[in-house]
Amino acid sequence: MKLTAHTDFGIRILMSLAAAPETRLTIDDLARRHRLSEDHLRKVAQSLVRAGFAEGVRGRGGGLRLAREPADIRLGKVVRALEEDLALVACLGDQHATCIFTGACRLTGALGRALAAFLEELDGVTLADLVAPRQPIRARLGLAG
Repeated sequence: MKLTAHTDFGIRILMSLAAAPETRLTIDDLARRHRLSEDHLRKVAQSLVRAGFAEGVRGRGGGLRLAREPADIRLGKVVRALEEDLALVACLGDQHATCIFTGACRLTGALGRALAAFLEELDGVTLADLVAPRQPIRARLGLAG
């Protein structure tokens, strides 16, 4: 399974926000620090705000901040919110009718269990876990202390 760039960037944004809770980071800051497109990060940030993981603050001194504590944000929920299609193969998604083996093979069940195990593992990881200790993450972001 491969996560989309949208989800990858979303996790990176959340990690950045968790490592610097005292700082509101702008899309420009994040794009520069991560060497990513501002336009793409803007879309990702909108998804994070819509899903309730981040808050956008407008105006002078504005930027993004976490909407809740890092320990309350589970990676599995982030992946579910940001990934548009978690179906590993067509028969697990909306295109099940395209497979001639639908209903006759055990692939669907095996892959369904694998996806469930993958997400269950991610549910056991919090955003706080990803940035502990914070100092190495802060250093990579170019933040003091």
